[in-house]
Amino acid sequence: MGYTFDFGAVFDRAPELFWGSLGTLGLAFAGMLLALVIGILGVAVRTSKIAWVRAPVIAFVEIVRNTPFLVQIFFIYFALPLMGIRLNPTITAIIALGINGGAYAIEIIRGGVESISKGQIEAGFALGLHKADVFRLIVLKPALRAIYPSLTSQFVMLTLTTSVCTSIAAYELTSAAQRIESDTFRSFEVYFTVTAIYLVISSLMMGIFALISRSYFNYPTR
Repeated sequence: MGYTFDFGAVFDRAPELFWGSLGTLGLAFAGMLLALVIGILGVAVRTSKIAWVRAPVIAFVEIVRNTPFLVQIFFIYFALPLMGIRLNPTITAIIALGINGGAYAIEIIRGGVESISKGQIEAGFALGLHKADVFRLIVLKPALRAIYPSLTSQFVMLTLTTSVCTSIAAYELTSAAQRIESDTFRSFEVYFTVTAIYLVISSLMMGIFALISRSYFNYPTR
């Protein structure tokens, strides 16, 4: 085969890839923020002593973790309009990413919360702290430190999952790549470049998370 590599067509469309990358980062950070909120609130409910309060969170986690992300985003985008709920592709993508990431975040954070000894919690109450302050200062922050690597790895995976959002025409890197490929027919060059960009994005995310870890969790444990 005499295929001739030509990255010129890809470089000519570099602005589109740049804006697509920003779209990916925007979806990722918005989805991560929503996932973190869902995770923290879900754990607060999940650790309740009342069974009927815990049940909806347990069901939510099991449903989300045992169904494909593509099905979840299709359900939000195509099924909800039948009930009168219509969302644009970007909002749909953020909600789907947040729900998917939130289900995993609940279990990850719960593992960290359960690692906190009851003695520490009882000491917080003995000092006169409010229940919310005990959860925030004595339970949540040390728990987040313990599970931070797992949580950030899940968020990097969530960033890469944004590529699935092209299925509902959300604007991100993969959707930009598909348009360029359909115009130039340079599949190898386009997707080779996009692969490199995703690697850069993942490295950037890990660098940001490492910086947060050093600034927020860098305190002595003893």
